[in-house]
Amino acid sequence: MGMIQTTPITGSSAWTSADFANDDSWIIHLNDDEIADINAALANLRTLSASFPKFGRSAFPLPVLAPRLAQISEELENGRGFVLLRGLQPELYSEDDISALYYGIGLNLGEPVGQNPKGDLLGKVMHVGDATDKNTRVYETNLYLPYHTDPSDVVGLLCLRKAKAGGLSSLVAVSSVYNRLVETHPEYLGLFYKQWYYAHLGEDLPTPSSLFALHEGKLNFRYLRQYIELGHEIREKPLSMVEVEALDILDNIIHQPYLRLDMMLEPGDIQLANNHLALHSRTSFEDHENLDKRRKLLRLWLKMPNSRKQPPEFPGRNGFEVPAPDKC
Repeated sequence: MGMIQTTPITGSSAWTSADFANDDSWIIHLNDDEIADINAALANLRTLSASFPKFGRSAFPLPVLAPRLAQISEELENGRGFVLLRGLQPELYSEDDISALYYGIGLNLGEPVGQNPKGDLLGKVMHVGDATDKNTRVYETNLYLPYHTDPSDVVGLLCLRKAKAGGLSSLVAVSSVYNRLVETHPEYLGLFYKQWYYAHLGEDLPTPSSLFALHEGKLNFRYLRQYIELGHEIREKPLSMVEVEALDILDNIIHQPYLRLDMMLEPGDIQLANNHLALHSRTSFEDHENLDKRRKLLRLWLKMPNSRKQPPEFPGRNGFEVPAPDKC
């Protein structure tokens, strides 16, 4: 176990919902020139006869949007830890073009990484699964999705269609959760830095990792309680009473209403969040019967060039290994 952060975290990453009562600067509106830049990059792909995911960054140049993406990258790692990019009109594009432009934007921010053992680089977040089947991933249902982080530096969600009702997206600042832990339960801090077992990472057996890790002045974080419980079950190392109590305390803090920023993602919105700085969740929703009208988002996981370094006790994950495709 390395060093433990025992003092509150300061700065813009330690936000609460009250900080945004009269502040929507976290919403970045794409202007006409930036949209034209994206469309020009799409046209370049057609010239090259390239399609998702068989192209690299050079095939999708975004010179006009580049300063905005640099600003976003800085905000994700050293600022609030999240942004909402608004202005795309998905109805103007084909499904193939939407995949290509979203992936192309990702290439200009970082490196898209695989989201499952098959190596899928874009995940479809849609109500297509059986909620009664324990093997169904929650994001494939219309059920409440608990607060968690994904195994990548940054997670992006592009909204294509909203649900008939519900489906509110929610973010909570990891720094504010940590500060509450320091304030109210400092005696439990060491437990969160110890090794826990995580499942569902494409490994034969769950491997150990801490929940928090302090390294070079920055806090690393990773959390999805369901996979921790499953990891310990697979390893036949039951969680102790004090470990369960610690996780209960963490969950209770995460669910405090004053920490939560809720937003309804509109078609064309891209929510980007640093998994070390923001937990994300989604409320349950009522969907349309017609599959073609159901709520649909595209998920992107990114490895970022400016991401924080990770110590040995926190073997950070950046998705699943993906066979290198032919790229232009």
